[in-house]
Amino acid sequence: MAYEVTATRKRPKTFDELAGQEFVAATLKSSLETGRIAHAYLFTGPRGCGKTSSARILARSLNCVEGPISSPCGECASCREIAEGRSLDVIEIDGASNTGVNDARQIIEEVLFPPNSSRYKIYIIDEVHMLSNSAFNALLKTIEEPPPYVVFIFATTELHKVPATIKSRCQQFAFRLIPIETIAGILKKTCEEMGMQAEDEALFWIARESTGSLRDAYTLFDQVVSFSDGNIQSAVIREKLGLVGIDNLNALATACVENDRRKALLLIDDLLGAGVAIEQFVIDMAGFYHSLLLLKAGVRKESLLSDSPERFSEKALQTLNEEQIERALDLLLGLYRDIRYSISPRFELEAVVSKLCLLDKWVSPLELRIAIANAREALAPSGEQKKNRFSTALETPPTSPAGAIPERGGLTAAPAPPPRSETLSEGFERYLAKRETGAGKGEPARKISPQAERVLRIFEGTIIN
Repeated sequence: MAYEVTATRKRPKTFDELAGQEFVAATLKSSLETGRIAHAYLFTGPRGCGKTSSARILARSLNCVEGPISSPCGECASCREIAEGRSLDVIEIDGASNTGVNDARQIIEEVLFPPNSSRYKIYIIDEVHMLSNSAFNALLKTIEEPPPYVVFIFATTELHKVPATIKSRCQQFAFRLIPIETIAGILKKTCEEMGMQAEDEALFWIARESTGSLRDAYTLFDQVVSFSDGNIQSAVIREKLGLVGIDNLNALATACVENDRRKALLLIDDLLGAGVAIEQFVIDMAGFYHSLLLLKAGVRKESLLSDSPERFSEKALQTLNEEQIERALDLLLGLYRDIRYSISPRFELEAVVSKLCLLDKWVSPLELRIAIANAREALAPSGEQKKNRFSTALETPPTSPAGAIPERGGLTAAPAPPPRSETLSEGFERYLAKRETGAGKGEPARKISPQAERVLRIFEGTIIN
């Protein structure tokens, strides 16, 4: 018997086998059991989540000898013919290659003839959004009032390209991305059926890379099985597919927070020498820092993280704050955009990693603004009333008291200039002197954060009140 890929071999045959689409399965089963069968269905959603499979299951349920029934037997001639794709009454059409109005006219002519041997004549049109406007317009009347023995099932990944006139004539079902945990569980059962051993980490990686598409997961699973020799291991996957791995990412992040440029650059050289593509390297690093950001926010869901929370570098989590991690993400995402235009992607990567080694010293503009505001408040003299720096310009100049002798020329003496405002650095020095000598103990205690102290030291003598 010819080899059959896992995605085809494991295609669901009943609504109960449809993974991750509980709402769609329950609604279709209920409509079949109550006899409320629509004349047109529109299945929408991302690729590989079960739209075409659901259309075939619905076709078998309608044309089964025992049907219409929510669970087709799979043994009758009609069920076998539909499963094998040779039923004369279930016509599957590729919307991408049959886009013209002439193809729509052919469907209009065919629906006039009753089914050959089944209960319904069913048209499954995949990628229906590829039809031209003329083809859609030609089908409008037929879709709205087809013969009682005709059922249309449309499937598309781009709902926004389907005209509203078509949508209004169909029952719409939105298919969702399949959760990573569900895909990993299905892959584990598949390994057990095949008599293979597999690490949970390896299966979780395959499920995560599939981004919610079970068909993509099966395709990647077949590729991994071909070089795993009966035992799927994450280390072998990283070696054969050129992946970075969580251990290497932790080592690189630790070197960066330790400001060890030499170690970080040598790690890059080792990984690139092992066959890791620069684009994949940047993608994995961005995913790593994204996971750090989620952990900082208290998110510990493994399906959102690239690995279990315990496997991430504790030192990187403790050293970096949220703003610094966001800065790292900005650098890596910008690097991915710039790589295609660079004369040397490797130089770009090394420059960004060198910047990541100084990440713990980076201060965001918002952080700087808050630190300066806190420092001003902490260093302000006791009881001093804060004024707007522009308020003095609006004040009315003082007038001479009654009976005062004017100066020469009939002019009053100019008011004395206001005393110079104490600079922030001078106030900081005064604060430190009081703290060290214990002077000014009668004043209320005012604390200043280490961050504010660092900012003041950097900008000492340049920032004034």
